[in-house]
Amino acid sequence: MKKNLLLFLLCILPLQWSVAQAPKWAERAKRAVFSVVTYDKEDNMLRTGNGFFVTEEGIALSDFSLFEGAQRAVIITSEGKQMNVDAILGANSIYDVVKFRVGITDKKVPALQLAGIFPAEGDPVYLLPYSTQKDKQVTSGKVKEVSIPAEGNQYYTLDLVLGEKMVSCPVTNATGEVFGIAQKATGADTISICYAASASFAYAQSLGALSHTDVNLRGIGIKKGLPETEEEALVALFMASGYASTDEYLNLVNDFISQFPQSADGYMRRATHYIYNVGDEQALNLATTDLDRALQAAQKKDDVYYNIAKLIYNYQLEQPEKTYKDWTYERALAEVRKAFDIDPLPVYKQLEGDICFALQDYAGAFAAYEEVNRSNLVSPTTFFSAAKAKEMMGDDPEAVITLLDSCVAHCPQPILEEDAVFLLERAQAKMNALQYRPALLDYDAYYNAVRGRVNDVFYYYREQAALQGRQFQRALDDIVKAIELNPTEVMYRAEYGAINLRVGRYEEAINGLQEALKLDPGYGEAYRLIGVAQVQLGHTEEACTSFSKAKELGDEAVDALIEKNCQ
Repeated sequence: MKKNLLLFLLCILPLQWSVAQAPKWAERAKRAVFSVVTYDKEDNMLRTGNGFFVTEEGIALSDFSLFEGAQRAVIITSEGKQMNVDAILGANSIYDVVKFRVGITDKKVPALQLAGIFPAEGDPVYLLPYSTQKDKQVTSGKVKEVSIPAEGNQYYTLDLVLGEKMVSCPVTNATGEVFGIAQKATGADTISICYAASASFAYAQSLGALSHTDVNLRGIGIKKGLPETEEEALVALFMASGYASTDEYLNLVNDFISQFPQSADGYMRRATHYIYNVGDEQALNLATTDLDRALQAAQKKDDVYYNIAKLIYNYQLEQPEKTYKDWTYERALAEVRKAFDIDPLPVYKQLEGDICFALQDYAGAFAAYEEVNRSNLVSPTTFFSAAKAKEMMGDDPEAVITLLDSCVAHCPQPILEEDAVFLLERAQAKMNALQYRPALLDYDAYYNAVRGRVNDVFYYYREQAALQGRQFQRALDDIVKAIELNPTEVMYRAEYGAINLRVGRYEEAINGLQEALKLDPGYGEAYRLIGVAQVQLGHTEEACTSFSKAKELGDEAVDALIEKNCQ
């Protein structure tokens, strides 16, 4: 009997030791463990699990699968306090780990220390469960195997019984430093062993400039944090502007400002957001405050002056019904000149020219563009801007053409489709200078540059150049093509008739003009031209009837024809 009692005591002593001899640090360490509840788009409970803090500022770790498809999540501490998950900071779906930040209201939260030395096979380990009870129970075990995958992080197989609600709880070494995140066994033995992903590997997860486009991270609806470096965070903001909703983007900008309060970029981006995505007076007040903050924070104040000028300039281009405070072109001009005074960059002078142009100070605009054209910022666009300013000054058309020649010369050769518009502009300038055949060559070059993808208006303009250049067959071919593309345009029909009249094809001219009258019976000029053709055919009586109809419809140019042919 005594022998049996001794055996019984020997069997239960190890269990009593694991409870009674729990590490002294366990009670305090368990306060870092919490429960996680995730919710879907309809705000229904999605999943529950565990996690734990690894910094006193609220950085925590858990399993990725717990957060998949979640739109929001909360944690519940061992003291029953609920906190919202504020942002996802990194994840790895292969190893099922996620790093996130909790929006804490207290100054600090209890956190576990990440292990500096990793356990080896046979070392004792402890799993800290989530519990609201004030006890020191922990689950103890040993490291059975340590594997190091290609990624270089440790992955552990543990001789440790994992309870149903212990997944994602921290696994610590003998001194209470966390080295692993508990994961379920998936093989044959799911009772006596479990696995642990490396906590340091999970903590090392971070967001890069392109992380916001990651498929796995996009599958979590909770806000993502920003990269740790300012440069990458700015790239992330730029990428987010293409897909994030207005509110999501503003939240990211706010995060950027909190993360990098000394960066002028955050204030500039938020001001831009307020101006273009909200636009009311309250938003513009907020924008003004942010512009002031940007100026205070900036080391390169000229850059901020330039961006303020550009914002106000673009604001005025939208032609607001009522101008906000002093946000005028004059204010924009003053701001960009401040920038230029600090650092005379050509890009500042380019904006000065644009603002002068908007103010109809074409001489000032031309002077600014000319300065840019003497700098390393020279481009087809800068010469084009100078040409338009010169044109608006009413200067010699030849001078405008010379500037457009420089514009075209600075384009990649042969002219690409994106630069073909400069050929159209030069063609029109040559038309204004009565250089019809050179204009026709530019129209042909444009046609080739866009690989023949043109509309009826192009054919009409090229027809005009051909007609004035006395290339009548080309003019006829182009106006016919314009009619094919837009058969309801009266002007094209009338032009077809006029060309035929000019080359002596009177019957064809009359037919074309009659087609125009079918579209617009009140088109008096068509009757006048029909009358001219009828005179040439010797049908004077019919011509006078046509002239009379033209006069009836208000065509004043017909009076001389009536006086000459119908008295």
